[in-house]
Amino acid sequence: MTQTPPAAPNKKAVTDEAVLRSRAYFAGDWHAGQQTFGVIHPGDGRTLGAVADCTAEDARAAIDAAEVALRGWRAVTPYERGQVLRRWHDLMFVHKEELARLMTLEMGKPITETRGEVHYAASFIEWCAEEASRIGGERITMRAGNKRGFSNAEPVGIVYAVTPWNFPAGMITRKAAPALAAGCVMILKPAEQSPMTALYLAELWLEAGGPANTLQVLPTNDAASFSAPFMEDARVRKLTFTGSTAVGRLLYTQAAKTLKRVSLELGGHAPFLIFDDADLERAAREVVGSKFRNAGQTCISTNRVYVQRGVAEEFTRLLSERAARLTLGDPLQDGTNVGPVVEQAGLDKVTAQVQDALARGATATVGGQGTGGLYFQPTVLTNVHPDSLILREETFGPVAPVVVFDTEEEALRLANASEYGLAAYAYTRDLSRAWRVAEALEYGIVGINDGVPSNGAPNVPFGGMKNSGVGREGGHWGLDEYLEIKFISMGV
Repeated sequence: MTQTPPAAPNKKAVTDEAVLRSRAYFAGDWHAGQQTFGVIHPGDGRTLGAVADCTAEDARAAIDAAEVALRGWRAVTPYERGQVLRRWHDLMFVHKEELARLMTLEMGKPITETRGEVHYAASFIEWCAEEASRIGGERITMRAGNKRGFSNAEPVGIVYAVTPWNFPAGMITRKAAPALAAGCVMILKPAEQSPMTALYLAELWLEAGGPANTLQVLPTNDAASFSAPFMEDARVRKLTFTGSTAVGRLLYTQAAKTLKRVSLELGGHAPFLIFDDADLERAAREVVGSKFRNAGQTCISTNRVYVQRGVAEEFTRLLSERAARLTLGDPLQDGTNVGPVVEQAGLDKVTAQVQDALARGATATVGGQGTGGLYFQPTVLTNVHPDSLILREETFGPVAPVVVFDTEEEALRLANASEYGLAAYAYTRDLSRAWRVAEALEYGIVGINDGVPSNGAPNVPFGGMKNSGVGREGGHWGLDEYLEIKFISMGV
């Protein structure tokens, strides 16, 4: 689907002060909060501002408000809900530069990527705006002649959403757009690293005509105590969470007490298989695009590169040359390819993984260390020992470990030897091998000769197998997550 964003008016340069947000939105008003927490720009460590730190009491107020809002919103026709969504979509493009700058300030993603994220985030709203009017049901042929059967799709109800920092807008709209299109109402807890983007989106939703309390946004710096009321309250019928597998397991357990509907998009450890008949130039280009986008901080980033022995030397040379040309620097500059990681804990993990690999005999053909602040060089590692941490743990950083394999069977065994099953990639010109590999990879998303299979595609299913999650986002699969199917039988 090709987006046709409205032309934005000519504007002056966007300033930090123009985009920063601080107040939570719930219970029909904007709240400064009795307590606040600071938001840090990873690019230089400065504090951008203080955001309302919401409490369990605020959570309960939001649930009460959502219960009232749900009665009205679910009664609005799907077509009319789609019209509100369309206006929300259009406003995102009017405010494209503001949203892009705010995302870069909050979590350090290069400005060229955050501009692209506005398009990505808006695409989910556009798709759901169009799909809303198609929500309905079907006639069911009954066995008894004196009966007529129907199915009807109805909103699940109140949704509690928890989103991560690595896609501050995209992860919100991928959840909120189908929920709102379905007639649900949503209470959102954004990541503490990037709450301001969520607050900005809530402003735009209200400006688009979204009714009060249909999308409430409550930042908090104490996720556990804040989330407790949502997990305990039976009025909250749906949990949607994107984050770590450890937290996902905990929330899954808590949600069971009230039998909530659950969608979990969790960790990944994506393998990229390159066979000896692959287009090596293209494969190297797409490994770089997948691995180093957002400084490697995406759940579908290439984490392990497996190359067949006959082309390993040539591919590693091409990959290293491309990685060496990447510009590491200020994410607010248009020429930057790789910015900082989001926080010190992330940098420490990347550093520890690289040092562990080097200690076990790996070689850094490019990079290999931090450069100060939260910056780590784009890195390519070769001769990586199979017991290295970087091959066993998810890497949220700009490091590509290269491992050599001999046979297709060995490549598949290595690729599937993970608790995760979110995304996997493979390059080959052999059509039969392409089918075999695609079907054998134990992953929810598989790219064959495609390093970005879900990029900019709001109509495809996104989600994982094994410990990478439950449910799907995107397309009608994502919309179905927010709908209950009611069967109606009528005697005549």
